[in-house]
Amino acid sequence: MERDEICFMDAVELAARIRDRELSAREVMAAHLDQIARVNPKVNAIITRITDDEALALADAADRKLASGAEVGPLHGLPVAHKDLAPTKGMRTTQGSPLHANDIPEVDALIVERLKAGGALTIGKTNVPEFGAGSQTFNPIFGATLNPYDTSKTCGGSSGGAAVSLACGMVPIADGSDLGGSLRNPGNFNNVVGFRVSPGRVPNWPSSLPWWPLSVVGPMARSVRDVALMLTAIAGPDRRSPIAIEQPASLFASPLERDFKGVRVAWSPDLGGLPVDPRVTAVLESQRHVFADLGCDVVEATPDFTDAEEIFQTLRAWSFAQAHESDLRDHRDQLKDTVIWNTEQGIGLSGLDVSQAEMKRGQLYARMMEFMDTHEYLLCPVNQVPPFDVSKPYPTEINGIELDNYIAWMRSCYYITVTGLPAISVPCGFTPEGLPVGIQIVGRHHNDFGVLQLAYVFEQTTQVGKRRPPVVE
Repeated sequence: MERDEICFMDAVELAARIRDRELSAREVMAAHLDQIARVNPKVNAIITRITDDEALALADAADRKLASGAEVGPLHGLPVAHKDLAPTKGMRTTQGSPLHANDIPEVDALIVERLKAGGALTIGKTNVPEFGAGSQTFNPIFGATLNPYDTSKTCGGSSGGAAVSLACGMVPIADGSDLGGSLRNPGNFNNVVGFRVSPGRVPNWPSSLPWWPLSVVGPMARSVRDVALMLTAIAGPDRRSPIAIEQPASLFASPLERDFKGVRVAWSPDLGGLPVDPRVTAVLESQRHVFADLGCDVVEATPDFTDAEEIFQTLRAWSFAQAHESDLRDHRDQLKDTVIWNTEQGIGLSGLDVSQAEMKRGQLYARMMEFMDTHEYLLCPVNQVPPFDVSKPYPTEINGIELDNYIAWMRSCYYITVTGLPAISVPCGFTPEGLPVGIQIVGRHHNDFGVLQLAYVFEQTTQVGKRRPPVVE
């Protein structure tokens, strides 16, 4: 089988072929190592790696396990690279910061632990912004990761290296995390699928804020089926996470097919007045008919997002102060300006500021639940802009409207974050310049599987995600 056929095969099919002994884990690993050697120098997505010999030894061990008749997991034999924010036992984890350039954790993050238990083979780490701050993947250790559809553009972030690795066929599955859009944003910018699961769906450990519901870890892949496959390995309760959802991972092994006739969905092209680049709007509008063709009752409607900006910015700043106050005090000269700004914002908060934000978050949640009672899904932009110049840290205006901070261009993502609802980015189309644009599908409280179902039928109808980036040709 040719390298490209292996490297761009759905993970579901690849795992099945390995289990059925139609392909060996060694053949799969060798194809992906070859792809990494060929393509990664062009995009800088995978930044720490084990050697090829070590990777092939892992694959050989996977083949021996299968030959022995032992039970294997759903991801058996699939190469995976982990986001460089996730601790990996014995493998450098830098968080994109000079302060942690040589850190080697003694434990795996729970999501890494579960991927390994599911049979995935860890080969390296994927690039991130410094401390994951901002949806533009660059840092002083490894530099920038480039968009494979146009290497002069950003790949987004903070799971940017993960998304590019997937888009380029360098890994079949990848993990990421999402506070303000870091699974959805790079999925959107790289024509792959990024799923912000419900908080607690994939337990997050270790964590200095284990009750924290705004940041989640979760799956990325080239198809919705592959995301569901990953969830069969990484979802499910764990006593180390106090907010873990009790439903078992087996929920995601169910068929994704569903009849959507009569299902009411809200269509919101700007979430109630956010500035959105007309190229993004045009792509979304070009696919609006798909939902109607599926039988959905598509209505223009937007939830009341009053106070969403204040809620997110306050709670995000509070979390930055918790995480980086000592870094700011002792190593200010080694922090990027946006991390300094966000941390200082947090240090300046009062207890009343935080309590007011939490109260308003409760009110927003109540309004959102009322809205979702009459709309099973909300459809909206992922980001308000298409991929921008990689030399630019962040956009400063949209449609002539000046933006007041470094993440304001992704309010369409982080307004959804503060609702606590599951949301996925699925490939939707391309701008006239050939830049990817995704659509964000938001579901009801804890209805992660329902989000996957609508995303799946949309994906199967449009086939947008099949378009490969020019850099792999």
